[in-house]
Amino acid sequence: MSAVRTKFFILAALVTCGLSNAWASDDVAKTQDLTFDDIKFDIKKDAPFKREMLTEKIESLDGSVVKIRGYILPSFQQKGIKQFVLVRDNMECCFGPGAALYDCILVEMAPGKSASFTVRPVSVEGKFEVSEFIGPDGKHLAIYRMVGEEVK
Repeated sequence: MSAVRTKFFILAALVTCGLSNAWASDDVAKTQDLTFDDIKFDIKKDAPFKREMLTEKIESLDGSVVKIRGYILPSFQQKGIKQFVLVRDNMECCFGPGAALYDCILVEMAPGKSASFTVRPVSVEGKFEVSEFIGPDGKHLAIYRMVGEEVK
């Protein structure tokens, strides 16, 4: 199993085990359309993440309502998914070893909301947050989270 797949399986397992529901929000705001390119920043391969690496534009997105397209990282659940990892690519072609931190978003669906797994790209709408998620080895597994209101 590649290092990237291992990383994302760890993320998926941690999400499935339950991240905090504290991300839910009642904020009503204009939705911004984003792509994974919009949340990309300069970081060298295998370099440790530092918050100062984020651009002002990325920092300004923290707390915003956004819509972004990507793929639901596969898990064992097919319907009623409350938490998942949204990734830039489905890892079938050009998403090889050394994937960057900005290529995934931990998504927790808002209370009463859920998603269904598909191999096709989805659009997730919800509150975007810059929130560091550090694994048991002390390394960053993710830096972005969303409270999902809708998955299409």
